[in-house]
Amino acid sequence: MTLHNQTFRCYLVDKHDEKIVASIVDRDLHDLPAGEVTISVRYSAINYKDALAATGHPGVALQLPLVPGIDAVGTIFESSSADFKTGQRIIVKGADFGTRTFGGWSDCIRVPSEWCYAIPNGLDELQAVTLGTAGFTAAQCVDQLIKHGIEPDSGPIVVSGSTGGVGILAVMILAKLGYQVVASTGKEHQLSWLKEHGASDVISRSDLDDRSKRPLLSSRWAGAVDTVGGNTLSTILRQTRLSGCVTACGLVAGSELDMTVFPFILRGVTLQGIDSGNTTRQASERIWNLLANEFKTDSPQNLATIINLEQVPQAVSDVLAGNVSGRMVIALNNG
Repeated sequence: MTLHNQTFRCYLVDKHDEKIVASIVDRDLHDLPAGEVTISVRYSAINYKDALAATGHPGVALQLPLVPGIDAVGTIFESSSADFKTGQRIIVKGADFGTRTFGGWSDCIRVPSEWCYAIPNGLDELQAVTLGTAGFTAAQCVDQLIKHGIEPDSGPIVVSGSTGGVGILAVMILAKLGYQVVASTGKEHQLSWLKEHGASDVISRSDLDDRSKRPLLSSRWAGAVDTVGGNTLSTILRQTRLSGCVTACGLVAGSELDMTVFPFILRGVTLQGIDSGNTTRQASERIWNLLANEFKTDSPQNLATIINLEQVPQAVSDVLAGNVSGRMVIALNNG
């Protein structure tokens, strides 16, 4: 970003002649949306949701033109809010950020102050963005398991989609807290990588894809973090033990849930939905503090593959094809 001439660089998605076009462009600071806080972005990230936005997916890119990126970490250089001051390091988290209003794939952003959170002590900027929405969601899932009485000695916790951002961070947090973590993946070559990050066992995703339509399956799990949805979620619920808890935060395998109520009324299983976009400020600050303290894992930034804006198109393709493990971080402003 070059403040002296009031311009910034961003990755812009727009529609021309009914075709979605993405390009790196220079924009004027006056093009930024309204907000009390203007931030020099050091890092953003590529989540699956961002990759969809980068293709103009109508369910995610809610208006065009759009700068994707639901994660951003940086430093305030202008603020009209009494709660935030120039020079403060900030995490941005807002329900419309990167979907309805310009997001983090930009040298500069302007956002409402209610979307801003001070980076908690214990996290640097790279750690904070590597966690990002994925880590926040993973922490919410683990927090709910704990609230529902699932303890380390309750039994194994299965994590689906375990090589993705939410999945691997859930594996790491659960392992840090002493849980027996079973990671599910379709990437056989990542078995050792998952065990290095805390999985006590690794199973194939086909083990969580029972098509028999049986209302109940053999009990296996005390709890689960499901990032996949569809029949994977149905299978996990039918495999969950008495009084177990399954947290659900994804739908890459589908939004339908084709099953009976038997796991809920015969085994007392809880299905806990996770919504990371609409949490209260108090709840959000609590989760960030957990990530910086009790839930803090060793070197979360080691999960990050760091790229620049020019490398984003290939990275988007890799994310959509399921060829990325861990977190994809975009460096901006000397990140």
